[in-house]
Amino acid sequence: MRLLSQRLVEPLATPGDVVRHLTCVQGQDLPGSTASIALRTRSRRLSEVRAAYDAGEVVRSWPMRGTLFVVPAEDLGWMLDLTSTKVLRETTRRREQLGLDDAALTRAEEVARSVLTGPGLTRTALLAAWEEAGHRTDPGRGYHSIFHLAVRGVLCLGPTEGREQRFVLREEWITSSRRPEPEAAVLEWFVRYVSSHGPVPAADFLWWTKLLRRDLAPVLEIARARLEVVDVDGVEHWVDPVVVERYAGARRATSAPLLLPGFDELVLGYGNRRAVLSRDEEAAVVPGGNGVFRPTVVRAGRAVGTWRRPARAGEPVVVEPFGDALPGPVDRALPRLTRDLPA
Repeated sequence: MRLLSQRLVEPLATPGDVVRHLTCVQGQDLPGSTASIALRTRSRRLSEVRAAYDAGEVVRSWPMRGTLFVVPAEDLGWMLDLTSTKVLRETTRRREQLGLDDAALTRAEEVARSVLTGPGLTRTALLAAWEEAGHRTDPGRGYHSIFHLAVRGVLCLGPTEGREQRFVLREEWITSSRRPEPEAAVLEWFVRYVSSHGPVPAADFLWWTKLLRRDLAPVLEIARARLEVVDVDGVEHWVDPVVVERYAGARRATSAPLLLPGFDELVLGYGNRRAVLSRDEEAAVVPGGNGVFRPTVVRAGRAVGTWRRPARAGEPVVVEPFGDALPGPVDRALPRLTRDLPA
């Protein structure tokens, strides 16, 4: 059912449709997140994802959890309205450790506002502008200056430049923003998370956004009128009723093998990854707990190994199975799956 919710079985028309459906797409790794979005479109074209960035339809920023995500441009503002105060409070100590006092951050913002007008700058160029203006960017000061200004809504990552994106002023780049009332925003966010990730416990939404139970509690009864609640091993899971209806006729399609990029939402979009990976398997996907997620081979919603690009063009991807060998249907599908990777 999660494969259906995430549109890995029934793809959508455009990258913008995908990002609006998922609401927030893991964005730490730009190539990986670009592939994850393309994988959920009918064309599977990476160029269409880049075009969505260039058109200002989607952006990357830090809307929640102190982590980079791809979000619909029109939604970034209200997400930050819900989360930024808590994030900025929780990162006070880190700013103090880096010597980023109010005066330093004010200067960083003044420089950013002066150099990011128009087309914006790459990360390297923005850091160079800060250094030239006397705002030190190492060690860690550059990243945290960017992070702080993004959480405050000053800047975000917009158009592409080669393999990078340019930082732009958010209010200048995003020309259309929505501003629902806080309670309505929480309800919308919860419904969209369930619709794109369900079946899922409500606790996973709180983990995902880092909102509090007191934020979610007032809207749960309203959400029950739109969503279905099912029991999974004694735990209440929320799901879009349309997904439940479609599942009976789509079970065969959901069993087909998939090649997922690293950092894909099917693996990272849940507080508990046991539906996809055992603890031992997760250790193979994130070796040494270094925070870097390897691409996975998935069958019927379960990861069966990790994969990497072949050394020579035209060959299938190289797979490291979790067991002694890949299941036969997965092994036989590798040449086709390799050809079908987003390009």
